[in-house]
Amino acid sequence: MAGSEGRIVDTGRGRVKGVAQGEVISFRGIPYAASPVGELRFAPPRPHPGWTGVRKAAQAGPAVPQAASRLEQVMGHRVPDWNEDGSLTVNVHSPLRAFEGGAPRPVLIWWHGGGFTSGSAGWDWYDGGRLAVLGGIVVVTANYRVGPFGYLYLPEMGAANLGPQDQAAVLRWVQDNIASFGGDPRNVTVGGQSAGAYSALSLALDPRTTQLVTRVLLESGPFGLAPQEPQDAAENAEAYLRLLGVPGGADAARALRALPVERLLSAYGELAGRLARLGNVAPPMYPVLGGPGVPRAWQRTLADGALDGKALLIGTTRNEATAFFAFDPRIQNLSFAGALDILTRQIGDQAHEVYQRHAARLPQATPAQIFTTVQTDELFRNSALQIADHHAAGGNASYVYQFDYQPAEDEHALGATHCGELPFLFNTFDAYPDSPMLGKPTDTDRALGHTFATAVAEFVTTGSVNDWLPYAPATAARIRHFG
Repeated sequence: MAGSEGRIVDTGRGRVKGVAQGEVISFRGIPYAASPVGELRFAPPRPHPGWTGVRKAAQAGPAVPQAASRLEQVMGHRVPDWNEDGSLTVNVHSPLRAFEGGAPRPVLIWWHGGGFTSGSAGWDWYDGGRLAVLGGIVVVTANYRVGPFGYLYLPEMGAANLGPQDQAAVLRWVQDNIASFGGDPRNVTVGGQSAGAYSALSLALDPRTTQLVTRVLLESGPFGLAPQEPQDAAENAEAYLRLLGVPGGADAARALRALPVERLLSAYGELAGRLARLGNVAPPMYPVLGGPGVPRAWQRTLADGALDGKALLIGTTRNEATAFFAFDPRIQNLSFAGALDILTRQIGDQAHEVYQRHAARLPQATPAQIFTTVQTDELFRNSALQIADHHAAGGNASYVYQFDYQPAEDEHALGATHCGELPFLFNTFDAYPDSPMLGKPTDTDRALGHTFATAVAEFVTTGSVNDWLPYAPATAARIRHFG
C-alpha cells in the first residue's frame, strides 16, 4: 500500500500525526504514560507530561526491556529493539472510514503474549492495520512492562503487578482518547493471546476496569496457571535481590533504580535458570494474586458474575504445548515413569489417571507426545472450556474455537501449536519468514486467515459471528474449527 498524507489528531497530552496507507491510518508510538525511568522505574505508571507541536506517529516505540523470547525457535528470531525510555506507548490503527463521518467504530485493544517476559506491540507480527480495514474497527496495541520491570513483587516500594497497572492505564487512555481516532469508547473489546489473553480476562474481571470493557477475546490463555501467591512472589523477589547484591528494605528502591538495565535482565535470566523445573512453563515473575489488577482468582470472580453481560470469544490451538516442549530433548526422551513423575508433581494423585486417559486416545503416541497433550489440556484447553461452559450456562453470548492449521512441512511435529493463529488474525504472514509454526503459507492458508480474522472482527463489532452458532455448555459440536 502506498503511503499518503496522514492525519493530525489531538490527544489529551498533545497532537499526533499518523501515516495513511491505503484504507488505514496508523498512529504508532503514542505515549500513554511517562517513561518508566529514574524514579519511575518499578513505580506505577504516571501520566505523560505531554508535548508541544505535532508529534510524528510514524514509528512504533521501542519494546520494553527484555531478553529473547523462549519461543524464538517456534515463531522466529527478533532483533532486540528495547529501550526503557519511551517504551510505554500505544499504536492505533483506524480505517479511513472512521474519519469520514457516521457512527464511531468498535474498538479492539489487543495485548501481545510472551509469557509475561517478552513481546512488543510494535513488532510487525501484531500490526493491526489490515485487521482494522477488514473489519472496519479501530485496533489498538500497546506495550506493558514485562519480566522484573512488570512483575517484581516489592509492594513496599510500589512494585506490585506493574504490568497489569500499565494495561489498566492503556484502557483508561482509550476511554479518554479513542473518539479522536474514530473509535467508540462505549464499544471496547479487550483481547489478546497467551499472556495477553490472561491480561484481557483480568481487565474484564477487575472491579476497577470491568465497566470499561464491552466484550472479551481470549486466544490461547494459560488459565491453568494460577496467579502467583504473594509469599512465592516475595521469595522470588528476595532471591532476585540477592543475585543483584541489592539489600532489602528502604534502600532497595534506590539501588534497583540505579542499576543498568542489562544487569537487571541478566539477573532475571539467572533466576529463571535456578527456578526452572522440567515441564514447568511458569516464569519466575508473573501476576500476583491480590495485587493490582488481580484481586482474586478468575474462578471465584467468574462465579460471582463479574463477566456477565459481556460477550465472549475464546479458543485454543489444537497442539498448544508443542511450542514449549518440541525442542527440549529432556522432554522428547521421557519414559512413561519420567512423564508420570513430572505430572504427579504438577497435578497430584490424579496424574496416573490423566496420563492413561490421554494414552487411550493416542494409542501410537510416545510418552513425550502424551505428556505434551496433557500439558495442552491442563494449561490451556480445560480452563478455556471451563470459562466458556460457565459463561454460556449463564445465558451469555459465548463462542469457542479451535485453530487446527499446521504447516505442510512440520519437521519438529509442532502441529497446530501455540501462537500459530497470529499471522492469520493480523494477515502478517510475511512477518514470519522461516517460522516453523507457519511454514510456507499457500493461497488457501491466506484465505483461512481471512475467514478467521473476519469472524473476530464481526465479534468485536456486534458480539456475535455470522453463521456461527453460539456455544452451549459441554457441546463440542458448537466449537468452530479453523484449518
